[in-house]
Amino acid sequence: MASPMRSLLSNPARYVQTFRVFLANSTEHQSMQEFMERQLPAVIASIGNEKPAINILSVGGGAGEIDLLILSKVQARYPGVTINNDVIEPSAEQILKYKERVAETSNLENVKFTWHEETAYEYESRMNAEKTTKKWDFIHMIQMLYYVKDIPATIWYFHSLLETQGKLLIIVVSETSGWEALWRKYSSSFPLQDFCTYISSVDIKRILDSAGLKYQVHELPSRLDITSCFIEGNKDGELLLDFLTECCEFSKNAPPELKHQVMEELRKPGCSEKRDGKVLFNNNLSAIVIEP
Repeated sequence: MASPMRSLLSNPARYVQTFRVFLANSTEHQSMQEFMERQLPAVIASIGNEKPAINILSVGGGAGEIDLLILSKVQARYPGVTINNDVIEPSAEQILKYKERVAETSNLENVKFTWHEETAYEYESRMNAEKTTKKWDFIHMIQMLYYVKDIPATIWYFHSLLETQGKLLIIVVSETSGWEALWRKYSSSFPLQDFCTYISSVDIKRILDSAGLKYQVHELPSRLDITSCFIEGNKDGELLLDFLTECCEFSKNAPPELKHQVMEELRKPGCSEKRDGKVLFNNNLSAIVIEP
């Protein structure tokens, strides 16, 4: 009998629900914020030199929390300069939240926002059809490369759109993270279909090395509290398990043996550590800054 397991990405509403629980229980955004505060100013130090306007492309901008932080750093470096901020985001719900966030944020008078409700691939196809090549001073792809079909081609395409002083920022899970241990072992058992590809920083570095591109890697330590995953029937725990496995209702639909193995794996030192009675999953990220 076919497994009733299906990809979490086949249910966009549930995906957004799981993502919210993930953010609430992880230090993901805090660790990204720390990177934006400490390292980003050096990354963007020359992207807008002597330019009347700075063009930024956000690929998979989500609900805009990190985008607005990036914009604040660009504004601080280039006060008063016009910023054209284009956002590629396939989820209408996320775009709506992004627009609400912009409406509630002050000091954005010099930023022009354009939202494109489409995937990275759809954007590329549309640009090619329109024979348009717009160049960008800063492109960022944060936690989104798992959801494109051809990762090398996507990186190469967006890299080709950089201005001579531009930078491409990619953030993905680190090869030192628990994701690496869990997914290398079990992704073949998860119903990813065409929705999701497991990658970590090691894969991105391999792609960049083979293309001869210059880049720097910054490690961003992060933790995810998965204690609730081990409490039978806990709603947040079930949503986190969905997010970790990219399976819709994993607890209910996974074969018992697979569920048992995954739960055991999540407790292992390669994935998590026990601290103060909590199980903390290693959610380390890598920020990879690529030169033109």
